[in-house]
Amino acid sequence: MNYELKDDNGRGAQDRPCIRNPRFTIHYSPFTIHHSLFTIILLVTRHLSLVTALSIATAVGGHGAENAVRYEASHESMGTVFTVAVYGRDRTFLSEVVEEVFEEVDRLDEQMSNYKPESELSAINREAASHPVVVEPGLFHLLEVSVRRSEETDGAFDITVGPLMKSWGFFRGRGRLPTRAEISQVLKRVGHQHLKLDAERRTIRFDEGGVEIDLGGIAKGYAVDRAVEILRSNGITSALVSSGMSSIYALGSPPGEHGWKITVRAPYDAHKAGDVFHLQNYSLSTSGSYEKFLNIAGKNYCHIMNPHTGWPVENMLSTAVLAPTGTDTDGRSAGFFVMGVERCRKYLAVNPNLAVVFYLPTKAPAKYQRVLLRSDSYSLPPDSIVEIDR
Repeated sequence: MNYELKDDNGRGAQDRPCIRNPRFTIHYSPFTIHHSLFTIILLVTRHLSLVTALSIATAVGGHGAENAVRYEASHESMGTVFTVAVYGRDRTFLSEVVEEVFEEVDRLDEQMSNYKPESELSAINREAASHPVVVEPGLFHLLEVSVRRSEETDGAFDITVGPLMKSWGFFRGRGRLPTRAEISQVLKRVGHQHLKLDAERRTIRFDEGGVEIDLGGIAKGYAVDRAVEILRSNGITSALVSSGMSSIYALGSPPGEHGWKITVRAPYDAHKAGDVFHLQNYSLSTSGSYEKFLNIAGKNYCHIMNPHTGWPVENMLSTAVLAPTGTDTDGRSAGFFVMGVERCRKYLAVNPNLAVVFYLPTKAPAKYQRVLLRSDSYSLPPDSIVEIDR
C-alpha cells in the first residue's frame, strides 16, 4: 500500500509551491518569513527578493555603510532554492558574481543528481558494479569525504542509503511501508564498505550489484562551500549563502552588524525560535523529522534513515550543527540525527571545532528537550563568530 509524503504543513510533498523564476522584488520592510528549519531575521531598507519559504534582509549601519550596495538573488537548483545576499560597491558586479555562483550550483546539480540519468553520479551508479569508473576530481574528493564521514560515524552517515530511500518511497512518487524481509534484502546493498575508491587512479567501483550512491545528505553543503569560494575569489567579504532547507554559510557580517542573525525554528512550531545564532565565517546545517515524512496508520516516519536498521530514525526531532564549512555541517547533521546524544558525545571527544544542538521529544505533548554539545577541543578561527542567544 502506498502512502502520501507530507511536509511539516501537512501538504503533499509533491504539492509544495514551486517557483520557476523566484526573483521577485518588493520594496517594504521589515518582515520575516519562516523557513521550515530556520529563519534569517534581519532588517532591510531596499530591494528584498521574495523566495519560497525564505527571505533574507539586513540592516546597514556603521561607518561607511552608506556606500555599501546590497544585492540579493535566488535560484532553483538541487531540488531546492539557493539564495545569496551580498554587499559590495557595485551592484552590477555583485549580480555578475552571484550569477557565476548559480552557474556553478547548476553544474554540480547536473553532475551529482541521482534524479538525472545523464549525470555523472547516475553513470557511476549504473556502471561501478561492473568495472572501475574514473571520476572527476571534485566529485572524487566529495566521495572521499563522504566515505571518511561514514567511517568516523560508524555508518550513521552513509551515501549508499539510496536503495533504502527507494524502498520507503522517498525517492520520487508516493511513500510506502516495506516489509521487514524487503528491508533485510536491501540492507545487503547498503554500507560504505561497498565503495572501493582508488585515489591514485581516481576511480570508484562497487563490490556488490545494486549499490547506489545518494549524495543528498552532503551535496548542498558542498555547493554552499563552492559558492563561498567564488564569492571570496571575487573579493566579496560580506555575504550569506543558503541552500534552501539544508545549509547556510555566513561570510563576514552585514555592514555595522555583529554576525548574521539566524533563528532555528522550534520543533513543534515553525513560528517560534528554538535557538538564535550569530554567525560570521561559519556554517550551520539542520536536519528535522518534520521536514518530510510518511504518515501510516496515524504514525509519522521521518525521511532520515538509520543505515544499520533500514528504518527511519525515531526519538529525535531535529539537529543543528555548526562547523567551519558547509560540507562539514551538512554531512554531519543527518549523521548526528541518527547517532543521538551519547554516541555524538563520544564523537565530539575526538573531532574538534564542532557544535551541535539536539532537540529531543519528551513525554509531555508538544514539549522538547534541548541538548547542546561541543567538541572537547573547540577553538574558533580569529575571524569567526559563533554565538547563541539564550
